[in-house]
Amino acid sequence: MLEIGTQAPDFTLPDQNGDMHSLKDYRGKKVILYFYPRDNTAGCTKQACAFGELYPQFQEKDAVVLGVSKDSVASHKKFEEKYNLPFTLLSDPDKKVLQDYDVWKEKKNYGKVSMGTVRSTYLIDEDGKIEKAFGKVKAADNPAQMLDELK
Repeated sequence: MLEIGTQAPDFTLPDQNGDMHSLKDYRGKKVILYFYPRDNTAGCTKQACAFGELYPQFQEKDAVVLGVSKDSVASHKKFEEKYNLPFTLLSDPDKKVLQDYDVWKEKKNYGKVSMGTVRSTYLIDEDGKIEKAFGKVKAADNPAQMLDELK
């Protein structure tokens, strides 16, 4: 995980509509930047739907929710439409941002070792600095946890 108080790495990635987003676009707002392994898997769907349900409350607190995975723009579009997600999903197929945020790691699953995205969430302040960092988060609990972190 990246260190609290350091500048969050900037990025420019396409969303589910192919529009480009940069972290700098969100200066002046709190950003919940969450990294998840794959669209349409059980845990990732629970997490995304919970963020979706709480989205009006994030907006009330002037916060933006950005989900990031290595899935394609087309995959994100289908995921967004299937679950009516009201927030931005960013596509990082080259895994550059996943690596910049230290969430692309070796994982063990049933004794098999492979590289993958560790479900992690960063709270980035209005100046682009990392305020909080959470690794290996629980998919279903993470959205409510992040809402509680907003002051």
